[in-house]
Amino acid sequence: MRVKVISRSTDEFTRERSQDLQKVFRNYDPGLRSQEKAVEYTRALNAAKLEKIFAKPFIGAMDGHIDAVSCMAKNPNHLKAIFSGSMDGDIRLWDIAARKTVCQFPGHQGAVRGLTTSTDGDLLVSCGVDCTVRLWKVPMLKMVDTSEHTGDSSQPSAVYTWKHAFWGADHQWDSNLFATVGAQVDIWDPNRSEPVNSFEWGKDTVLSVRFDPGDCNILITSASDRSLTLYDLRMSSPATKLIMKTRCNSVCWNPREPMNFTAANEDTNCYSFDARKLNEAKIVHKGHVSAVMDIDYSPTGREFVTGSYDRTVRIFNYLGDHSREIYHTKRMQRVFCVKYTYDGTYLVSGSDDTNLRLWKSKASEQLGVLLPRERKKQEYLDAVKERYKHLPEVKRIVRHRHLPKPIYKAANLRRTMIEAENRKEERRRKHSAPGSMPVQPFRKRRIIKEV
Repeated sequence: MRVKVISRSTDEFTRERSQDLQKVFRNYDPGLRSQEKAVEYTRALNAAKLEKIFAKPFIGAMDGHIDAVSCMAKNPNHLKAIFSGSMDGDIRLWDIAARKTVCQFPGHQGAVRGLTTSTDGDLLVSCGVDCTVRLWKVPMLKMVDTSEHTGDSSQPSAVYTWKHAFWGADHQWDSNLFATVGAQVDIWDPNRSEPVNSFEWGKDTVLSVRFDPGDCNILITSASDRSLTLYDLRMSSPATKLIMKTRCNSVCWNPREPMNFTAANEDTNCYSFDARKLNEAKIVHKGHVSAVMDIDYSPTGREFVTGSYDRTVRIFNYLGDHSREIYHTKRMQRVFCVKYTYDGTYLVSGSDDTNLRLWKSKASEQLGVLLPRERKKQEYLDAVKERYKHLPEVKRIVRHRHLPKPIYKAANLRRTMIEAENRKEERRRKHSAPGSMPVQPFRKRRIIKEV
C-alpha cells in the first residue's frame, strides 16, 4: 500500500537563530501581485543608492619604501604575500593581512624594474637598471608570524651580470624558464649564468614582457618603438609585430581566454586584441585622462585593473568600453603598478609617493563572514539591480562617480578635443571627392601596420 505524505525540508521553516523573524510563505502568482514590477523597481533604486552609501574601497596603505614603487609581483603559494620593488633598489616582501614588511632583499644599485616569482613560489627573480639579474630564495615560513621577523634581510642565491639594463621580467606559468627585457628579449634558465636564448627585432628598448598562460612557449612584449611583438620559443625568430601610433607601457594576457590580451597605452586607452587577428582591436577601453602605466587581470578573467599617470586606479569589465569603478585618494600620486590578489577580492597599487595601497575589488562589499540570509539578500539585490540597470534613474546612480577636480576638468577638455577632431574630419570628408576619405572604425584608427 502506498501512503502519500507531505515532505518538507526543515531549512524552509526553521529559524537560524531564536531572534530571527519567522519565515512567511508567499504565493508568487503574478495575477495576485499586480504591483510586483513597481516594488522591484523601488528595491533596485534603493539597492543602487545603498551601494553608493556603503562604497568604502580603500582598506589601508603600506609604507616602508623611501622611493617610488616601480614594480610588484604576486606569490602563487600565499594569498597574503606580495613583493614590491622601488626606484632606490629596495625589494620587500609584504604581508597584506598585517600590512607589514616580512623580509627585505637588498643588493640592487639602481631602480628595480622587473619582479617575478616561479610557479612553485619558492624563487623570486629581480632585475633592474644596474644590469644584474638576482635570484632569491623566498622565506615563506616567516609568513606564519610577522611580528618576530619584521625587517629581516635576505641574500641572493645567484647574481648574473649582463651587458645592458633590464626593464621587465616574467616567469613561465608551468615551467622553469623566465624572460627579461631591455635592449633585447633574453630567456634564462635559473641554473645557468647566461641566457639560453635571445631575440631581437629592431634596436629600441623593450618595456614589458608577459608569458601566455595557455601556452608557456608564447610571450608578448611591448617596446618603445610603439610595437607589440609576439614570440614563440620554439622558433628562432619573433613571430609577429604590431605597430601602433603610440607606445604601450604594459601588456597582460586574459587567464581564462589565453588567446586574448590587453595593452595599456600612452594615449590614455587600453586595447584588447585577439592574438590571431591583430589588424584591429576587439575593444577599446576608455576613461583615463593620462597615460596608462600598468594593467593586471583578475584570476577569473572577467575584469582587469589599470593604474595611470593621472593618479587613479580603474577597474574595467573585460568586455566593457568604460570603467565600472574609479579609485583615488588625496595623497596618492602617479600609479606605476597594480596587481589583483589571487582570490580576486583585493587589489594593490604602487605609486610615486612610496606607498602601496590595498583596495577592495568591489567597493561596497561587506568583508568578513556573511550569514546565509545576508548572502541571499545581497544576491537578490544584485539580481534586481541587473534587471533594472537600463532604466534612467538606476543607470544614473550606478554610473555616477565623484572625481577629483583636476581629473574632472581634464576629462571635459579631452571630450571637447575629441568632438572637435570628429567635426573637423566630418567636414573634410564632406568637401572631398566621394570615397576618397573612407570612414575608419576607432578600433583600427590607432594601428599603423602589422609586420
